[in-house]
Amino acid sequence: MTDTLKRRIGLPLLTAYGVGVMVGAGIYVLTGAAAGAAGMWAPLAFLLAGLVAVPTALTFSELSARVPEAAGDSSYIEVGLNLHWLAVAVGAVNIIAGTVAAAAVLRGGVGYLLSIVDIPFTLAVVGIGVGLTLIAFIGVLESLAFAALMTVIEVVGLCLVVWAGFSAPPVTDWSMPLPQIEWTGLIAATIFGFFAFIGFDDMVNIAEETREPQRAMPRAILLALAITAVLYVLVSLAAVRAVPREVLATSEQPLALVWQIGTGTSGAFLAAIAVAAALNGVLAQIVMASRVFFGLAKRSPVLRPFRHTAKRFGTPILGTLLVGGCVILSSLTLPVATLAEITTQALLIVFTVVNIALIGLKRKEPETPFRVPDYVPWLGAIASLGTLAASVIGGLV
Repeated sequence: MTDTLKRRIGLPLLTAYGVGVMVGAGIYVLTGAAAGAAGMWAPLAFLLAGLVAVPTALTFSELSARVPEAAGDSSYIEVGLNLHWLAVAVGAVNIIAGTVAAAAVLRGGVGYLLSIVDIPFTLAVVGIGVGLTLIAFIGVLESLAFAALMTVIEVVGLCLVVWAGFSAPPVTDWSMPLPQIEWTGLIAATIFGFFAFIGFDDMVNIAEETREPQRAMPRAILLALAITAVLYVLVSLAAVRAVPREVLATSEQPLALVWQIGTGTSGAFLAAIAVAAALNGVLAQIVMASRVFFGLAKRSPVLRPFRHTAKRFGTPILGTLLVGGCVILSSLTLPVATLAEITTQALLIVFTVVNIALIGLKRKEPETPFRVPDYVPWLGAIASLGTLAASVIGGLV
């Protein structure tokens, strides 16, 4: 066993990993929810959400160049604020959030799979969970290559949906000039649209396995964010053009509706693409959470066993197996929907703290391989706090 990771990842795979994490299975649900809230302005909501995410993405870009370590968020807080307890707490939040997110996506993916193949739910969850854990254990290059393949399948499917949406006869509401903006709905759609772009914080956790992370990591984060924003805007634009708002809002498979209306054929094949998206999302979270364990163990003696890596594969042994097992158990037993909402809000707190860590680090060490303007982390902290407040208030109303 060793306590180092192998640097095997370049810019293309890293970018594909980021796109896969951000798009994930969420786009198959979020499009309908955004249309229900904002109507014809749903594409603008996703565009605004992407812009809100930019400052924090830039913060992570600079920090990943300054501190290219696994357990990125925790390492940034450790170095920037010198608060070990807070760094460990943030790492724990990321591990829990990743595990819950993977469990939720695994349940959703299995649901799509069962619409295609008649097998027991438990068998599907355990089989897929074990298979993805083994892929994550075999190696990060193999994991990200598999994830990249799934990402290509997702993107091709989404491009087909966009084509179908623009081939369909436009709905009545599709007219110029556009109807008056419904500000309440637009703001609501922008808030949960922001969650669609959370994923750059996962990318930084594989910095120790990336070649030239000071150059590759910032580029990959910004490329992935831009690609994801374009996909969400185009898909939502095609959806609101082809399907009435009230139908999209109540559909569990809004993109299948777009395909059916645009082509006149069944959208069943989208279930297979949704399964690919789910596999991608689950694998990404297992890889991420295991690297957080590995990174935390660098400065926490009590977690030292998580620092050991397989000599042959160069992957964290205990972290990968523990996270994979917890994902499977959580998928079978926990009310993941409620936990996912709580952990998403916790991640916004993490984003705020990480932005503050960069403010502190800039004052201590002005020079860095990649630098953003000093006002960027302030904007990121304000945007994260504002989104958190809106999310909490929205949940209380």
